[in-house]
Amino acid sequence: MISQIIFTLLFIGAVAMFTINVRMVIRNINLGRDIKINDRKGERWKQMILVAFGQKKMFKRPFPALLHLFVYVGFVIINVELLEIVTDGIFGTHRVLAQYLPEGFYNFIIAGFEVLAFLVLAGCVIFLCRRYIARIPRFWNKEMTKWPRTDATIILFTEIILMTLFLTMNGSDAVLQSRNYSHYFSAGLFPISDFLSPLLNSFSSESLEMIERFCWWGHIIGVFFFLNYIIWSKHFHILLAFPNVWYTKLTAKGEFTSLASVTNEVKLMLDPNATVTPDPNPGKFGAKDVFDLNWKQLMDAYSCTECGRCTSACPANITGKLLSPRKIMMDTRDRLEEVGRNIDKNGIDFTDGKSLLGNYITEEELWACTSCNACVEECPVLIDPLSIIIDLRRNLVMEESKAPTELTGMMSNIENNGAPWKFSPSDRMLWAEGLDIPMLADVVAKGEEAEILFWIGCAGSFDDRYKGVIRSFAKILNDTKIKFAVLGLEETCTGDPAKRAGNEFLAQMQAMQNITTLNNYGVKKIVTACPHCFNTLKNEYPALGGNYEVLHHSSFLQTLIAEGKLVMKEDNPLKGKAITFHDSCYLGRANEVYEAPRQVIESFKADLREMKKCKTNGLCCGGGGAQVFKEESPGNKRVSVERTEQIMETGAGIVAVGCPFCMTMLDDGIKQKNQEENIKVKDIAELIAEANEL
Repeated sequence: MISQIIFTLLFIGAVAMFTINVRMVIRNINLGRDIKINDRKGERWKQMILVAFGQKKMFKRPFPALLHLFVYVGFVIINVELLEIVTDGIFGTHRVLAQYLPEGFYNFIIAGFEVLAFLVLAGCVIFLCRRYIARIPRFWNKEMTKWPRTDATIILFTEIILMTLFLTMNGSDAVLQSRNYSHYFSAGLFPISDFLSPLLNSFSSESLEMIERFCWWGHIIGVFFFLNYIIWSKHFHILLAFPNVWYTKLTAKGEFTSLASVTNEVKLMLDPNATVTPDPNPGKFGAKDVFDLNWKQLMDAYSCTECGRCTSACPANITGKLLSPRKIMMDTRDRLEEVGRNIDKNGIDFTDGKSLLGNYITEEELWACTSCNACVEECPVLIDPLSIIIDLRRNLVMEESKAPTELTGMMSNIENNGAPWKFSPSDRMLWAEGLDIPMLADVVAKGEEAEILFWIGCAGSFDDRYKGVIRSFAKILNDTKIKFAVLGLEETCTGDPAKRAGNEFLAQMQAMQNITTLNNYGVKKIVTACPHCFNTLKNEYPALGGNYEVLHHSSFLQTLIAEGKLVMKEDNPLKGKAITFHDSCYLGRANEVYEAPRQVIESFKADLREMKKCKTNGLCCGGGGAQVFKEESPGNKRVSVERTEQIMETGAGIVAVGCPFCMTMLDDGIKQKNQEENIKVKDIAELIAEANEL
């Protein structure tokens, strides 16, 4: 009876402490701004089952995924036996479920628990070896200071101890059953702990009973400890992964939110009589501290497993820059916990003079980001470090007027000239010299319709190298008799560079100006050769009133080929040539367009060679996130050089692209490696024009 009382008090205490701690975490998460996430519930449940429960994202790296699956499934299922242990502890019974379940079924589940316990034990040992013997680099980044490493080690050793106690308890129980000792009746099948029988048989029954009881108490007390420890550990993701995945963003990765407070200001600026819905909680522009982030971003921080997959895929970190997406999440959580402790001690209105931006995360880290979404793609529980980076950038630019000098110039150019460079808007159509290019205004004036609007973009209008791409695509459109038109001088920058740089106000000004123009013409379908324009028009304009069917030119070209409207010459000069394709981040990861450009290349009957980092794992060129307009942040290598080295490994003489920024950055990387004579960078439209001699 005394043991039952002690157990019941321990059980109540552990559950009470766990409840108090969880409520504290919930309180901290709710310090963030409120957002509504309750749409597309069917998709959310499906995603939670596949990603959180099914571990889908883990299997991009099969070996650690398999080990993690052993530990995850084993730990979850073995804890089902806690039902029996807790019941035995409260009521003083022994293997109570054996008295109610069919013998065969009970033996099966106990045997299953044993196998899984062994797999958990083995997985944890291998994980320790990977950390301390193989020393996998991502576990030793500079943000992985003494405590994060210790935390992981404590968890792994705790699981090893728990599984060892569990198996030893079962082994002792099995031997005592075989001796018909005391209350130990025959129940269960023990395929793993039976291997301990030779050792355990050497003990007396009294000693074995002490061992069995010690392991039983040790196991359950260890579980109670673990239950409360994980709340303050990175392993809280065991619980938070499920809601975090359920509430994750379902729209395209390339879509950045539009600040409602900015939208209202821009609408009123463009039309003083416009009707706007006031933002009930406008707050700051962007985020300076955890209070300015939304609750989902704070849940992301608590859900971080510190596995480092995000950082190991980050192009900035790979090339020695200061940025580490994992550190962004760890810093956010650390700051949030600091704020929580301050509230506990001093009340909700206490201010400690610190902030997430400045005291934890530096400006240099933020400006190293290429917004490539590699970190988002890699995360096994769908955490979004990029959203925090962009909100912090917004605060720097819009609240503190801080931005690298080059980006300040770029934004000034967009404001004054409608393009990131100092070119006159009247020069927008110089690329079309000598070509028959219909203007949308003229087409509409004749009472006709264009099948597509060809969106040129700023690079296509002003960059001498990319003008050739635009001319090639226009020739293809004319050759295939597609009815198209362009806006000409009415086109202006989509706002993409400003938005990625954090200037939401300028980005929305540009967007609404374009939306007004497009809507006035009744535009329905847009094709563009720039992934950044494509992403902005497709994903970010709808929230501001611009709803169009938007295609990247690679998808449009692939459709023309599939429909037989565009046919490659049988003896085209690209046949048999080694070509590799570089996935633009804003075409690939941001919008999941991977196959269309490859199918275009395959239509040449070329030798398509993939880089070791391609498709979802593709490496950024280094130009996204407005990086192409500024000097690269300090590091040990340029991102474009890293990518060029991967191109060189394929042995391909042509690297095909579908993005002006990628073309610029890869051209630069190829020059840095002195490969100008061996590797040519060409857009897929240029390759088609070359293949068909247009």
